[in-house]
Amino acid sequence: MSTNNLSKEAEIRLMNFFNNTIDPQEMAKSIRQVNYVLALGTLRQHETLQNEITNLENSFYWLNELAEVVNPYLAVE
Repeated sequence: MSTNNLSKEAEIRLMNFFNNTIDPQEMAKSIRQVNYVLALGTLRQHETLQNEITNLENSFYWLNELAEVVNPYLAVE
C-alpha cells in the first residue's frame, strides 16, 4: 500500500472534479456499479478475459477503496 501524499496539483484537480463535475456520492455509486458489472461479466462470460482475473481483482479492490473514501458506504455508522 502506498503512503505517498497527493501533489497539490492532484489535490486541486480532485477538488475541482468533485466540486464542479460530479457529486462524490454519485461518483462512488457509479464506481460500484461499473465495478460490479465488469467483474461479474468477466468472470461469468468472457473466457478470454479470465487471464486478467488477478488484475480485475486488484482493480475491484482499489476502486471500492476509492469509493469508500469518496462516500463511506460500508462503514458502520
